Amino acid sequence: MEFTDRELLARIIMCEAGGEGDTGMRAVATVIMNRVYTSDGEYSRISQGGNIRNIIMQKGQFDCATDFKNGKYNPQNIYNMNPDETHFEIADWALSGNRLNEVGESLWFMNPFSSTCPKKFPYNGSGRLHTRINDHCFFSPTPLYYDT
Repeated sequence: MEFTDRELLARIIMCEAGGEGDTGMRAVATVIMNRVYTSDGEYSRISQGGNIRNIIMQKGQFDCATDFKNGKYNPQNIYNMNPDETHFEIADWALSGNRLNEVGESLWFMNPFSSTCPKKFPYNGSGRLHTRINDHCFFSPTPLYYDT
């Protein structure tokens, strides 16, 4: 069964940030939508003018979008999520064009599993630390990203 964009977005929000509270989930939704609508670089080509599915399912981007990780079954994936009203409300909020200002134009997030965020992510230098919200660090594109 193929999910609608709304359900796919609700599932990835739940999977990637379900334990991060309302603000954390909105921050992750903002990054996804920033990727969908960026006008330059890799994500612009992947989204092909606004395709959410292409962004979420891009190989190697979201652990939650894969059944297997490092050769082992990944039980925390979008197919095993059962989003509730909160996840759908945040998906609708993001699909309506809303963004969390604190995240800015960030195109990446990650949980460093430590009290500090790396200054760059991805580690090729295409993103620089913008902010931290709860357990996630958010990264804005550097000029290097626009060459991707």
